[in-house]
Amino acid sequence: MINEAIILAGGYGKRLTNVQGVPKPMAPINGVPFLQILLDNLIVKGISIFHLSVGHQHEVIVNYFGNSYMGCKINYIIEDSPLGTGGAIQKSLLSVTKKNVWVINGDTYFDIDLQSMYEHHLANEAEVTIALKLMQGFDRYGRVIQNSEFRIEDFLEKQPCDSGLINGGVYLINSNLFKGLNLPQQFSMEEDYFNIFCAEKNFYGFTEEGYFIDIGIPEDYDRAHQEL
Repeated sequence: MINEAIILAGGYGKRLTNVQGVPKPMAPINGVPFLQILLDNLIVKGISIFHLSVGHQHEVIVNYFGNSYMGCKINYIIEDSPLGTGGAIQKSLLSVTKKNVWVINGDTYFDIDLQSMYEHHLANEAEVTIALKLMQGFDRYGRVIQNSEFRIEDFLEKQPCDSGLINGGVYLINSNLFKGLNLPQQFSMEEDYFNIFCAEKNFYGFTEEGYFIDIGIPEDYDRAHQEL
């Protein structure tokens, strides 16, 4: 199993008006930073090397965790200016040592079986495997469309939806994913990579039923205090 992960922890948290003075991944959940809860869960699952992509108020994260946490190595990739999700991953990949690496949103908690997802990734010879969550009655997320063999065929824009699979913010990617593509320094992984290349590259979905929460809006941030 891959023990190395990139954590996208550069979020501003503009919609979390009741959280001041810290970057979004450090928003406290009953007194504990959300990012600490996320790392604790990943460490239990076998991840021991973390590349934290940080930007806004990154000093808060660096001062809190230092260069190691619970015996696990922490490496910081600092964005001097916002790079977007794709740009942050592209820069972080320069520090990755393995053929494949986990990429995880720092404001999302998705309790999945990483070992099973890794086996799924290898079996499909995927370039990207995305953890998918079946959701009911939503308009906050776009839908992911996959075929009967789990290959992702399309990413649909956000719109009211009774039921559908959403991107759960956990990826397993090949570390040479962007090689030869000449992508800009700043770009969106979702809009400028997934949407554009899904027809020609091997993107696969891995559907999980585990607990999922994204603390990006006040309602779900408040809910996290009760559920995490």
